Amino acid sequence: MTQEQTRFEAPTEVDGVIALLQAEEGARILAGGTDILVQMRLGAGAPPLFVDVKRIPRLMATTLDATGLVLGAAVPAAEIFENESIRGLWPGVAEATDLIGSTQIQGRATLSGNLCNASPAADSVPALIACQASVVIAGPNGEREVAVEDFTTGPGQTVLERGELVVEFKIPAPAPHASDAYLRLIPRTEMDIAVVGVGTSLALDGDGVVTAARVVLGAVGPRVICADDAAAALVGTRIEDSALDAAAAAASAAATPIDDKRGTIAYRKKVTGVLTKRTARIAYDRARNR
Repeated sequence: MTQEQTRFEAPTEVDGVIALLQAEEGARILAGGTDILVQMRLGAGAPPLFVDVKRIPRLMATTLDATGLVLGAAVPAAEIFENESIRGLWPGVAEATDLIGSTQIQGRATLSGNLCNASPAADSVPALIACQASVVIAGPNGEREVAVEDFTTGPGQTVLERGELVVEFKIPAPAPHASDAYLRLIPRTEMDIAVVGVGTSLALDGDGVVTAARVVLGAVGPRVICADDAAAALVGTRIEDSALDAAAAAASAAATPIDDKRGTIAYRKKVTGVLTKRTARIAYDRARNR
């Protein structure tokens, strides 16, 4: 199939997208295009059909209330980061969103594209998982909700079946003394792929003791890793040095990176521990100031 033969459709309802995806094998969603167009240039070939979803009101909507955030799958990254409420309630998610490409790319790129591309190094995914985000998937059999941590099954692979698409994200409202943080290491100063990424969320009681924690690792395995032992090392503490050391060691142990030109296994494991400490401190300070 050549690029000249590719069709383009822009339905205004979710049902229209589902019908098109069912009817045309190999059809691809165009939410921002910042991944798929690059893949085409690298020789992946053009799909028989592009289905643009940015004209669907539900997929472009942002709803924030006492229960949390419902974010349309086609909302641009720039709009998410510029939202002061999102930055205030989920600063780690905002930080990760702001790392997706350049300013120009963020005007088109979406969290759904970052997720559905299923790269182990996707910046937004660890941050979303740290905040217990889920996605709503619509398809021929109706809608279902899937935790972001269960969405990707391997590099380039997801739970989406033919005819299905992500329509929105749901992020529960943080507790009164809870917050999050995301950091990554890249070889260059900007616009590079993470060598390691860590998202951490913490909830505290009134005395500043951690009551719940999540530590999520990106770019150090075939899919994002929930470092449960690292999170457990933080619970019941006030982020003392001993707790941070234990969390760092557990996170490093949970990481399963590979050796490549961007970093060795030993280096990535070391950096994983370092970023776990840093994100825990940042999230703790933010939570205490809530």
